[in-house]
Amino acid sequence: MLSAGRSLRVACFLTTMTNQIPGIQVRQSLLLLLIAVIFGVLFWNLRFFLPALLGAYTLYVLLRGPLVFLTEKWKWRKKAAVAALLLTSFLILLFPSYWIFGMLEKRLIALLMNSEQLIQNASDILRKLEARFGIDLLTPDNINNVAGWGMTEAQRIVNATLGGLGLLLAAYFIVWFMLTESERMERSFFNWLPLKDENRDYVRTQLNDMVWANALGIPLMGLVQGFAAVIVYGLMGVENPWLWFAITFVAGMLPVLGVALAYIPLSLILLAEGMEFKALVIFLYGFIVVGSVDNLARMWLLKKIGHVHPIITLFGVIVGLKLFGFIGFIFGPILIALFILLLRIYQKEFDKPVIPKTP
Repeated sequence: MLSAGRSLRVACFLTTMTNQIPGIQVRQSLLLLLIAVIFGVLFWNLRFFLPALLGAYTLYVLLRGPLVFLTEKWKWRKKAAVAALLLTSFLILLFPSYWIFGMLEKRLIALLMNSEQLIQNASDILRKLEARFGIDLLTPDNINNVAGWGMTEAQRIVNATLGGLGLLLAAYFIVWFMLTESERMERSFFNWLPLKDENRDYVRTQLNDMVWANALGIPLMGLVQGFAAVIVYGLMGVENPWLWFAITFVAGMLPVLGVALAYIPLSLILLAEGMEFKALVIFLYGFIVVGSVDNLARMWLLKKIGHVHPIITLFGVIVGLKLFGFIGFIFGPILIALFILLLRIYQKEFDKPVIPKTP
């Protein structure tokens, strides 16, 4: 009897709990769980296409305006306009970038193949500076440790870059369908977002601003500083000035130190070779002129394109280089900015306003 009574109480409890939980919430929870499981499986097996998706969306945002202009103002056929824009974007935007990164990559490969010679050259430069000025800079062990770490990271970046070339083709393949079916794709995407109408508009605006600020603003900063620096490189007779232009371009996209990572090592190399005047001119020009160009360009970009916080750029570049190679300079900050945008959306969607209590 005791066992039967206990079983009856358990059955009554379960019946009560079932009646208290609405059936629609149970079905909704199970459906969301099923969607999450399937999405997790798909994402895990297609995660290496993430850079291609980021690249495709970046190109979509940049080319959406010109596409509307060509189809509505000039009455072009949509597929012809998309093909022209994709070809133009490759020639104008991507080809120069890969020329710069390709030149750096070749240099890195040469350094990787002659790592012992690189360490020897660095040691010779440091010994000359130490003998010339009577100071101690680095010990041989420290040089070997720094060089070994640099070689490992450079090899990882080169491998990621080579893989990024194939993902770039995949990005163009994806953006073709995104542009040819732009209206239907945007309508479906924003209708699927489980957000309020005002938050959907906020997402649309923030995504566009995020892409413009990162995909155009960050490379433009490096390009402006690179051209400003290559002038003095040519006047001072620096060997292989366009290589140093590429180094300055990449360094200019980095926050905090920026172009100092280019003109300071170059000044030290010239100083070790006994070219004190050239080293002094390049150092002062980089510190005063290129630094001023950096500040002026950032003020202009802040008004015209948008502001990217240095912390976002710093961590984005670190993540992007490891995941995507050299193109991570652009996609890494976009990925960090997207994560921050999701946090803001969550706060706007679910944060309840605090109603002050009346006395």
